[in-house]
Amino acid sequence: MQKKMGEAVARVARKVNNTVENKTDSLDLANCKLMTFPVGIYKAMRSVTEGIHRISLANNELKSITSRFVTTFSQLRELNLAGNYLHRLPEEVTSLLHLRAINLSRNRFRHFPEPLATVATLETIDLEENEIAEVPVEKLASMASLRSLNLRANPVGPEVRLLVRPLVPFDLLLSPEEPVPKA
Repeated sequence: MQKKMGEAVARVARKVNNTVENKTDSLDLANCKLMTFPVGIYKAMRSVTEGIHRISLANNELKSITSRFVTTFSQLRELNLAGNYLHRLPEEVTSLLHLRAINLSRNRFRHFPEPLATVATLETIDLEENEIAEVPVEKLASMASLRSLNLRANPVGPEVRLLVRPLVPFDLLLSPEEPVPKA
């Protein structure tokens, strides 16, 4: 068990060092079994955080993202948090002024993450396979940059299905309706 944990820590360290040394604009910590975002990464990356535009933390075991994470990586354009245990986002997400795409599929959201509705630059929101039943339709309809909202495999209410162009200027992806069983 400890050997596996040591290997996982070493893999994260290698990925962080690679990003810092090569001054790349991406940090890929997908599939690293992270339960939290390692605090040591903030210090290790402080010289390059402004240049990080893409982060993937997909397929980990994250239960939350901290406000410190959001404010540290303030220049993010793409954030992939798919396949975690997230159920909310910090309010500071509204300060991500360059964020164009966020993937929150396969998480534990029961409600649409409201802070996203105020991120003016968002073009793509992926919330496939969550537990979202209600969506802030009016707020989303006023998002000028939004091009695609994926709500497949969510128990969204019938009112969301009534949202069709020209009411919403973006592609709304939903699962096919289940046929009503005959009595």
